[in-house]
Amino acid sequence: MYKIMMIEDDEKIRRIVADTLKKWQYDVVEVTQFNQILKEFENTEPHLVLLDINLPIYDGYYWCQQIRSISKVPIIFLSSRNQNMDIIMAINMGGDDFIQKPFDLDILVTKISALIRRKYTYQEIEIPSFNHRGLKLNVTNSTIEYEGDGAELSRNEFILLQLLMRNIGKIVSREDMMQALWNEEQFVDDNTLTVNVNRLRRKIAILGLEEFIHTRKGMGYLIE
Repeated sequence: MYKIMMIEDDEKIRRIVADTLKKWQYDVVEVTQFNQILKEFENTEPHLVLLDINLPIYDGYYWCQQIRSISKVPIIFLSSRNQNMDIIMAINMGGDDFIQKPFDLDILVTKISALIRRKYTYQEIEIPSFNHRGLKLNVTNSTIEYEGDGAELSRNEFILLQLLMRNIGKIVSREDMMQALWNEEQFVDDNTLTVNVNRLRRKIAILGLEEFIHTRKGMGYLIE
C-alpha cells in the first residue's frame, strides 16, 4: 500500500481528500502539527506528498525545499493561489505538479496514481540491459549496440529509449515521456521531446536498424 503524506491546514479539505484516498486503498498520514514537518516526513517515509502553500509558521515553498534536500519523493502542491508565478515557484522549488483549489477529486486521484506509477513502477526492477530486435541498451553506461557497432546516448535519449524498451508493444504517450524527462529535473517542452526522439532514431538508424521507434499520431510512440 502506498503512503501519502498530506500537509494541509484546512481541516475540511484534509478530511475530504483523506477519506477519498483511503477509498482508493492509499495509506494517508495527515499532518496536524506544522512546526516539525520535516521530522514527521522522515518518520513517515511517504511515497508521495500533498502540500498546501499557505501554512502556519512556514509556507509550503519552504517545506518543499526542506523535503527536496533529503528526498526525491513526488510532491503535488494544492493551493488556492492561481497566478502563473505561484505555479512557476512551486515547480522551481521541486514540486512535480500543481493543482488549484477547488479541484475535482477524481482529477487529484488520477494525478496521484500517475505520479506514483511513473516514480515507483518503472524503478522496481533494475535491469542491466534491454534487448529487442538485436538492439542492446546498456543501462550501466548509456550505450546501444547493434551487430557489433555501438553508440553513446545523451541523458535524454537514454531516458526515452529505456522507457520505450520497458514497454515493448505498448504506446507510450508524449505526456509520459515528457514527465520522465521532467522527473530528472529538466524542463522539457513538446518541441524538445520531438528533437530528442528524432536524434535517438538517427543514432539507431546509423547502426543499421531502421524504423525501430514508431509514431502513433496523436497518441505517442512505441517499439513493436
